[in-house]
Amino acid sequence: MKRILPIVIILVVLGSALGAAWYMKRTVTDKPGATGTTGAPAGPSPVVNAAPGAQPVHFRGGESAAVVIEEFGDFQCPPCHDLYPILKGLESEYGSKLKVIFREFPLYPNHAHALHAARAAEAAGLQGKFFEMHDLLYENQTQWKDMFDVRPTYEDYAKRIPGLDIEKWKKDQNSDAVEQRIFLDGNRAHSMDVKGTPTVFLNGTEIPFEQLNPEGLKNALKQAFAKAGQ
Repeated sequence: MKRILPIVIILVVLGSALGAAWYMKRTVTDKPGATGTTGAPAGPSPVVNAAPGAQPVHFRGGESAAVVIEEFGDFQCPPCHDLYPILKGLESEYGSKLKVIFREFPLYPNHAHALHAARAAEAAGLQGKFFEMHDLLYENQTQWKDMFDVRPTYEDYAKRIPGLDIEKWKKDQNSDAVEQRIFLDGNRAHSMDVKGTPTVFLNGTEIPFEQLNPEGLKNALKQAFAKAGQ
């Protein structure tokens, strides 16, 4: 795995460079042909033959739900921070009818702490506490994003998670298992042509960035549930 680590960094850096340009482009104006807030997914067809990504996946909601949201996110990304409470609300509203998956896509080095944050979350995930750390990182992003050294802060978050073995968590952040999960999620992202964060797929079809708001996502979900006969 240590031999794979340079490949991980290369892929992440490439994703960061592409993602920065893509994010700047798509935040200037609505894309031609996008459907605004009507909820109809515009653009490409559902992705097929994508790499599987890290297994088991981190998800909330119903394991076998017919409607699946898959987010590729970066814990230091401001738009991901803004999307977080929207998705949390949808998870609460739809419960087991909806499956919401999170995939790692840290835009390092543009976001200096993104890779460290991903490692902190994945290390917690090895103890079944991924979303506890996921939520703490997003809820407190404005406090740590400009820090020089985030390690003491992340350790403080880890100590807030009931039942987390702190010494194991500290060791696991640099483990092969954590590096492999981040690498595999990045591999899946590249196979699905993900270039920035947040990128969100609904049943395999990318939702335009302009629809990543409460109204746009609810309308998209209504159509997805109707198509699933629910």
